[in-house]
This record gives sequence, structure tokens and C-alpha cells, in this order.
Amino acid sequence: MANQIEPPEVIEVQRVQVACDGGDDAMGHPRVYLNMGDKGFVECPYCDRRFVLKEGADASAGH
Repeated sequence: MANQIEPPEVIEVQRVQVACDGGDDAMGHPRVYLNMGDKGFVECPYCDRRFVLKEGADASAGH
């Protein structure tokens, strides 16, 4: 079994669609829009932040 690397940051959100720009520090990157689909989480392909749907949030809620 392979070791899984933990994401640098986990952010709980209320919506399945999120935007990430990496923040204001050296981790900054172009803004990307991500969709969790049915998984309940999504990871940014640039900075590896993990966005997790907050417990009790409406998974069908969009922008």
C-alpha cells in the first residue's frame, strides 16, 4: 500500500463549486474553478489545497 501525502491545507466549504488562487503568498497561482462532483472534495491541481464539503451543506447548491 502506497503512503498518501496529506494536502498542505484543508478548507471546508458550503458549495460543490470552488475557486482557488493559491492565496497571497508564494503559493499563489492563476485562479482555477473546481467542481467536487459527487466525491464531496476536490484538490487544486496547482497548490494541492483540498476543498471539502462541510457536513450538512447542500451538495446540490451551486453558484
